[in-house]
Amino acid sequence: MVMLLAMSPISELRGAIPLAIAYGYSPLEAYTISVVGNLIPVALLLRFLGPISSFLMRYPTGFRFFTWLFSRTRRKYIEGREGIGFAALMLFVAIPLPMTGAWTGCVLAFLLGFRFIPAFLSIALGVLIAGVVVTAAVSGAFALGNTIQGI
Repeated sequence: MVMLLAMSPISELRGAIPLAIAYGYSPLEAYTISVVGNLIPVALLLRFLGPISSFLMRYPTGFRFFTWLFSRTRRKYIEGREGIGFAALMLFVAIPLPMTGAWTGCVLAFLLGFRFIPAFLSIALGVLIAGVVVTAAVSGAFALGNTIQGI
C-alpha cells in the first residue's frame, strides 16, 4: 500500500511516508520504500511523454495544444535560463508541496526539453531531498504527539 501511494501522482512520498510510519515502519524503512516507489514511474514518464505527445500531435486539436504549450513554456521559462535548469528542476521536485513532486517534475522536464539522464538525475535528487524533509517532519510530529500523549 505504501509503495502504491508513493507511485501515485497525487500523494507521492508526501502521503506514503506518513502512512508507512503510521503502519509501524521505521523512518529509514518508510523513506526507502517511499523514495523507491516515487522513482518507479519517473523513468516511464520521461520515456513515454515524448512519444505520447507526438502521437497526439497528429490530430489538429493535439497539434494546436502542444504547439501552444511548448512555445509558451519555452518563451516564459527557458529563454535566457538554460544553464540553471538542472538545479531548478531538482529544487522544484524537492519542495514537498502539492504539485511539486516527481510527476510534475517529469512534465516540466519534458516541456523544457531535458534529455533523459539529466532529467532523471535531477528529479531523483529532488525526490531524495523531499524524502528527507518529509521523513524528518513526520518523525518529529509523531514524536511530539507521543510526548504530548505521555503528559
